[in-house]
Amino acid sequence: MKTKHYNVFVIGSGIAGQTAAKACIASGLSVAISDKREFGGTCATRGCDPKKILMQFADLVQHSNQLKGFGIKKSPKINWKAVQKFKTSFTKPVPSSTENDLTDLGIDLYHQSPKFISKNEITVEGKTISADKFVIATGYVPRTLKLEGSDLLKTSDDILNLKKIPKSAIFIGSGYVGMEFCYMLSTLGCDVTMIEVGDSPLTQFDSFLVEKLTKVLEKNGVKFMFNTTPISIEKLKKNLKLTYEKGGKTKTIKARKIFNTAGRVPAVEKLDLENAGIKADESGVLVNDFMQSTSNENVYACGDVSSKSLPLTPLSGLQGYIAGHNIINGNSKEFENPLVPSVVFTKPQLASVGYSEEEAKSRYKNVIVYKGDASDWYSSKKENADAYAYKIIVNERTQKIVGANLLSSQANETINILTLAMNEGLTIRDLKKQIFTYPSYTNDLKSMLKDED
Repeated sequence: MKTKHYNVFVIGSGIAGQTAAKACIASGLSVAISDKREFGGTCATRGCDPKKILMQFADLVQHSNQLKGFGIKKSPKINWKAVQKFKTSFTKPVPSSTENDLTDLGIDLYHQSPKFISKNEITVEGKTISADKFVIATGYVPRTLKLEGSDLLKTSDDILNLKKIPKSAIFIGSGYVGMEFCYMLSTLGCDVTMIEVGDSPLTQFDSFLVEKLTKVLEKNGVKFMFNTTPISIEKLKKNLKLTYEKGGKTKTIKARKIFNTAGRVPAVEKLDLENAGIKADESGVLVNDFMQSTSNENVYACGDVSSKSLPLTPLSGLQGYIAGHNIINGNSKEFENPLVPSVVFTKPQLASVGYSEEEAKSRYKNVIVYKGDASDWYSSKKENADAYAYKIIVNERTQKIVGANLLSSQANETINILTLAMNEGLTIRDLKKQIFTYPSYTNDLKSMLKDED
């Protein structure tokens, strides 16, 4: 069988892969793109977009619960079937519209995960294909938990497609995905237990704010079990039984559903990278600043699967653009990690940008830490919110913000103001001189920069 050849073959149809493919086809190169799942990538079909659609209904219930007795007689009842239908109206059109868009541009599509058979060849759909350049943009997949009965575990995909809210659920892993979904299910009436092998959740976020968020979720009914190691899962008549070890003792707990939220890893296992001499580790495909493989010059990697990325859609698009540009023009554009804010979409939301307090103190001679509990401030009291807090780190010499952490119902928006201030090199005096709407969470930022810790 004759080998089909392309200038560029892209593996993965998310934002990173699409961006690279579109740049290459626009420059007159022959391009193909493959995906083992529906076209469109994780974010639009089974990640951040559908998640936020579902989460807003939990936010509505949570906000109502906070104001119960202050004008709200009872919390709204959620028609979950209707909620899922609403969510599907966003996700269902994505694969076909993505395929049509790519096809109209002249890009060939393959519906399977390819395998490398040499440095410039793959097999896909039973065909052998060669290419001048390959772009790996396969994203992340859930981390495999090696315990007996692990096939009974569900993932975030299953949470997004729940037909009804389960009576009880166990989450294994307290990263941002686990915390967001345990908040959502507990708010909507599920009895939730969070299992974590470490001694705290959300270890990549500031502990001062994480502790406050954890207390809010406990008030919401979430039971946290730290320093707990899952051992096995067994199917019962209605429930699943999790056997775990804690404090040297082996115990069990039951729930209708058990979810694996122990993190995600680069999706490279099925690509047979070794056949193409492509090096990868737990961080992903090893790439240089041009998004080019450090071990195979004809391969580029971008988005979550690259060793230089964070699991955030804006970064995926940027890296896809850089990979495409360098394939077309030669390695002339380098990737520089931008300042990227991140958010845990619980209620309250936890947002962070820049250096942590520890990182800032190791980097700068002197730092100022503005830290406080703002739960008695107007913004919080008018919502009867359970928590409102902040920690902002400033380089004392320059008076510029180098890190910020917010916990509030609008932290996802207000963190953008601090990100802008940091990108533009504003001093705290510059920021405090700005006129913002009042009352607002944004205006509160100026009050946060008054009293250092």
